[in-house]
Amino acid sequence: MRYSLIASTAILLTMGASAQAADVSDGKVKIGILNDQSGVYADFGGKWSYEAAKMAVEDYGGKAAGAPVEVVTADHQNKADIASNIARQWYDTEQVDSIMELTSSSVGLAVQALSKEKKKITINTGAATTELTGKQCSPYGFHWAYDTHSLAVGTGGALVKQGGDSWFFLTADYAFGYSLEENTSNFVKENGGSVAGSVRHPLATTDYSSFLLQAQSSGAKVIGLANAGLDTSNAIKQAAEFGIVAGGQRLAALLFTLAEVHGLGLEAAQGLTLTEGFYWNRDEESAKFGQRFFERTGRMPNMVQAGTYSAVTQYLKAIDKAGTDDADAVSKAMHEMPVNDVFAQNGTVAPNGRMIHDMYLLEVKKPGESDVAWDYFKVLATIPGKEAFIDPAKSGCDLVTQ
Repeated sequence: MRYSLIASTAILLTMGASAQAADVSDGKVKIGILNDQSGVYADFGGKWSYEAAKMAVEDYGGKAAGAPVEVVTADHQNKADIASNIARQWYDTEQVDSIMELTSSSVGLAVQALSKEKKKITINTGAATTELTGKQCSPYGFHWAYDTHSLAVGTGGALVKQGGDSWFFLTADYAFGYSLEENTSNFVKENGGSVAGSVRHPLATTDYSSFLLQAQSSGAKVIGLANAGLDTSNAIKQAAEFGIVAGGQRLAALLFTLAEVHGLGLEAAQGLTLTEGFYWNRDEESAKFGQRFFERTGRMPNMVQAGTYSAVTQYLKAIDKAGTDDADAVSKAMHEMPVNDVFAQNGTVAPNGRMIHDMYLLEVKKPGESDVAWDYFKVLATIPGKEAFIDPAKSGCDLVTQ
């Protein structure tokens, strides 16, 4: 009798788990991490974001709604057409349910548009443009780690307050650069500053001589680097050769993260002001996470990688809450749930898909101030989420009025 009771209970538990997993398409949850793994943003997100995603799945227990979770990855080479082709193949033939990371704004916009058509969830942690939650928003699209507005409020705001009230921009010639320049320019002007001009450079160029000479001759107090990754690092290195900082002008690295500071080195990066949505040595919890990530990868995470960990975790929570991986149900759950994890505390998801969370204004330490590996930043200020991000009602996204 006791054996029969145990056997019956086991059967019922198995049937329950099977029924739950039956609400998941193809009997599994499949997440794609699509980003640059060989170009200028390879350290910015790259294979390290893929590791962060796998780490999140493992920490979550490897299942959602009773179904196993799988993570795949691909390199989009910073080309929107390649990214769209990979995303279409993933959706049409490889049963991918959600695509995340999506470094490069042109890629992020293209894949979000395709995913809207296919009714698939995208969570951008690497792309920056506010258009993702603005006029090109999607009911299935989420923007997680940061955006160009939060960078403008953080780094731009800090330098204007410090007297940097005239700007010239060195801008990457694609959607991300335009958005970052526009957001920062607006913020500078709203606070009484002026913009002397701008010049645009190709993605992944190696010679910034002519661009830097134009910036230098402008006489602007601040040269805003509206670019990222190796583009920013190389521009900073070449600016030193031209004596730009020594001549009294300041460089504003508008999108610069822990990964790029490590690559550039403290000697060259010291004193730079920047904004991130995460710093591994901010508190005890983030330090523990950073150490686990370091043991796995040999490096500390920046906001893109920690943001990817958070995005994957929240997506799996949403599937469990919804009891299915159906995009409409998961999107509803994503909007309803607060975000509380190592990346964000008391984060909220706005109707337009923007995750609202605190950002951090940081300063790169001098070499003598850092006595722990990868401890490169002083936290100058916490920027509350409501100040860092655009009011969703003013974003231009028609979803917020529906």
